[in-house]
Amino acid sequence: MGEVSFETTAYAKIILHAVKYPHCAVNGILLADGSKIRDGVKNQDLEIVDAVPLFHHSHYLSPMAEVALTQIDTVAQADNRVIAGYYAACENFKDNTVEKCPGQKIAEKIAELFPSAVFVVLDNKKVMLHLETPAMKIHRYSEGKWKLKDTNKVVFQSPYVLETVSYLYHNNVQKDLVDFDNYLDDLSQDWTNLGIEKVIASINASNINVQKYD
Repeated sequence: MGEVSFETTAYAKIILHAVKYPHCAVNGILLADGSKIRDGVKNQDLEIVDAVPLFHHSHYLSPMAEVALTQIDTVAQADNRVIAGYYAACENFKDNTVEKCPGQKIAEKIAELFPSAVFVVLDNKKVMLHLETPAMKIHRYSEGKWKLKDTNKVVFQSPYVLETVSYLYHNNVQKDLVDFDNYLDDLSQDWTNLGIEKVIASINASNINVQKYD
């Protein structure tokens, strides 16, 4: 299977979405670098460069999902990005499988349109362990099922992703994260979360010491 790697921004938004709503199931869309995509090829390498938080309480309202996906696709194409996957965290702390995740039909639709799609399931237990280890289970769609990849192999583009995300969490940046539930309640809010991207860029540019938290 092709390698799947994650930029800091993508992983940060996924984790911040989950920790902002610790008692809710959450889900979202993964965007890959379109310049590295080969049309129609299965199991190709993916560089996940961004994540778009969808919902924390409207998972089963298909009209809202259609509105969100249309807007996301428009913005993604303008930035030469591709909707390449889906992420979700279950409401129940012990449920860390695809079968228990919300919005599976969204993930299947993405896989139908993009054969190399991935489904990321957040491991709730690892999210709670101070974010010191990768908290994702990565699946690829094959033979009509989502199949788990090597659970020990999560590839990051930067060696400081976990430290950066921990820094963001301990500075309460998650409170500023906007998902589509927030956006549909108040259209003035920015579902692209450019503010968080600027914070991450600032950390990287100024070499802030994003030390690990015990």
